[in-house]
Amino acid sequence: MNELSLSGKNWRYKIFDSTYVEYLKENFFLDEITAKLLSIRNIKKDSIKSFLEPSIKNHVPNPNTLRDMEKTTLRLLKAINENERIGIFGDYDVDGASSTAIIGNYFKTIKQDFEIYIPDRRSEGYGPSIRSFQNLINKKVDLIITVDCGTMSFDAIDFANENKVDVIVLDHHQSELNLPKAHSIINPNRFDDESKLNYLCAAGVCFMTLIAINSALRKQGWFLEKKIKEPNLLDFLDLVSLGTVCDVVPLIGLNRAIVKQGLKVINSKKNLGLKTLIDLCKIETKASTYHLGYIIGPRINAGGRVGKCSHGANLLLNKNPKESFQIATELEQFNLDRKKLETDLLNVVLNTVNDDINDPVLVLYGKNWHEGVIGIIASRIKDKFNKPTIIISLKDNIGKASARSVLGFDIGAVILAAIQNKILMKGGGHKMAGGFSIEENKIKKFKDFITKMFNKKNNKRSGKNEIYLDSLISASALNFDFYKKVEKLSPFGAGNPEPKFIIENVKVLKSLIVGQNHVKSILLSKDGSTIKTITFNSYDTDLGQFLLNNKKNTFNIVGKLSLNEWRGEKNVEFIIDDISVNKTHKKKVPSSIG
Repeated sequence: MNELSLSGKNWRYKIFDSTYVEYLKENFFLDEITAKLLSIRNIKKDSIKSFLEPSIKNHVPNPNTLRDMEKTTLRLLKAINENERIGIFGDYDVDGASSTAIIGNYFKTIKQDFEIYIPDRRSEGYGPSIRSFQNLINKKVDLIITVDCGTMSFDAIDFANENKVDVIVLDHHQSELNLPKAHSIINPNRFDDESKLNYLCAAGVCFMTLIAINSALRKQGWFLEKKIKEPNLLDFLDLVSLGTVCDVVPLIGLNRAIVKQGLKVINSKKNLGLKTLIDLCKIETKASTYHLGYIIGPRINAGGRVGKCSHGANLLLNKNPKESFQIATELEQFNLDRKKLETDLLNVVLNTVNDDINDPVLVLYGKNWHEGVIGIIASRIKDKFNKPTIIISLKDNIGKASARSVLGFDIGAVILAAIQNKILMKGGGHKMAGGFSIEENKIKKFKDFITKMFNKKNNKRSGKNEIYLDSLISASALNFDFYKKVEKLSPFGAGNPEPKFIIENVKVLKSLIVGQNHVKSILLSKDGSTIKTITFNSYDTDLGQFLLNNKKNTFNIVGKLSLNEWRGEKNVEFIIDDISVNKTHKKKVPSSIG
C-alpha cells in the first residue's frame, strides 16, 4: 500500500465482509465502525452479545474441567480444616506476584496461615529449587503451592516429597510428557489437560482454583461454622486482570470477561497496594489495559528485575498504608534504575545485531549482561526487527536467556524441544515468551536448532514488517462519541488488538518534546480540523525528527485513539505509530468514517 513509511513498514488494510457489516448493523442495531471492527475480528453472530458484554457469569466454566482440580480442592480443604501452614512459592514477574497475592489475600480473608517465598532472580533464578523449598520447609510449612512456576521443577518437588511436604502446582507454562511427582498439577497447558483454557495465565488458573475451593467450603458449611464472611471472588479480579494483561495472554473468552470486570474493581481501588501505586503514578483517569501494561506492570516487575524480588507480591498483599507507600516508592526507584540499565544495554546489544541481521531468529549474547533487563531487551529487538529474539547473558561459561517470539512461532515449545535434545540445561515458557539456561559452548548448536525449527514451521512467513489497519477515518472523527463506539470492543490487548486508524493529508502546526523522549504535536487536516497527537519514545527516531522539523509537507498518520481526561474534560487524542510522506494512496481504499 505504501512504500514510504518512515519506519519502513508496509501498511495493509485488514479484510472485512461488507455484507456481514450490513447484517450486524441491521440485526444488532450497531453503528458502522462497531460493525466493521467486529467483522474484521471475525466475531460470529452468535458471539456478538458475549463479546460486547463479557460477563464472568457467562464465561466461567466448571473449574473441575481443569485436570487435577478436584484433587487440589480436596488437599486444600484438608489444609484449611486442619489449619496447616501453607507456603506460596511465586515467580518474580507480574503474573507471579499477582498470583501469589490472589492466593495470599484469599487466605487472609479466611484467616488461613501462610508464608510466601519469591526467589531472587540473580542468585536463585526462575522457579523452585531444593534450596528455596528447604527455606519454606524450615518455616514449618505442611503444604507448598507454586504459582506461575513448578511444571518443570522435578528436583525441588522430589525433595519436598522426601520431606513429606505435598506440592500443588498452579501454572500455565508448557509441559513435557513427563510431569514432576507433585500432589497435583493444575495447568491448562499440560499435555493431558482438556479444559480448553490454555489461554489463561497463572493468575487466571489461581482464580479458577479459588472458585473451586470457595464452593467446596460453602457446601461444607465451613463459613457458617467458623463465622467467617464468605469472600466475594469478584473482588480478586483486579489482581487477576493485572496478571492477565501483563503476561500478554490472549484477551479472549474468560480472559476478556476477567479484564473487563477487573478494570472496574481496579478503579474502585479496593487493593491498597494497587491504589498506592496508581496514586504514586498520578493516574487520574480510569485505569485501562494501557495503564496495567505500561505503567503499573513495569513498576511491579521492577523489583524482580533490579531490586527486591518479593516487593511486587508484598505490595499487592499489604494492608498497611505506610508500608504500602514505602514499597511503592522503592518500586518507583527500581523502575527508574531499570530504565537506565535498559537504555545502556539496548545500545550495547544493537551494536551486536549487524552480524546476525539476516538470521530468521536473532540469538544475541554477551558477558555479564544484566539478567533483570534482558527480557525487555529481547522484546525491544523483536519489535524492531519483527523476528523471534533470544538474549543470553554469559557468566562463568553459563548463559541465562530470555526469549520473545512473534505470532505463529511457539517459543515455549521450541525451548522444551531443545531441552529434550540435551541442548539446554533447563527452561520453559509459553507461545510468546520463555527463558532457559545454556552452556556457552552449546550456543551455536542452539542457534542452528532454533533456525531449523523456525524454517520448518514458518516457511511461508513473509518476514515483512507490517502494520495492519482497521479503517481510514477523517480528522473530524476524533471526538468522544466516536471514541465510545470504538471502546465497545475493549478491553484491548493480545488476541484483541487495539484498532489502528489512518488519517490522510495532515501537516504540522506545532511540535515539542515532552517527558524525556516523547513528541507531542498539533496537526492540521485538510478539512481544517486540528488533531492533538503524541508519538511515544520517538525523539531520536525518524518519526520524532520528522514531526519536529517538518512544517511544510503533508503526510498520512497511522495510530490509535487515546482519551485524555483532565479536570472533568474529555479530549480524544491520537497516538501516532507511523507516518507516510505520500499524499495519497495508489490503491483504492475503503471510504473514510467520520
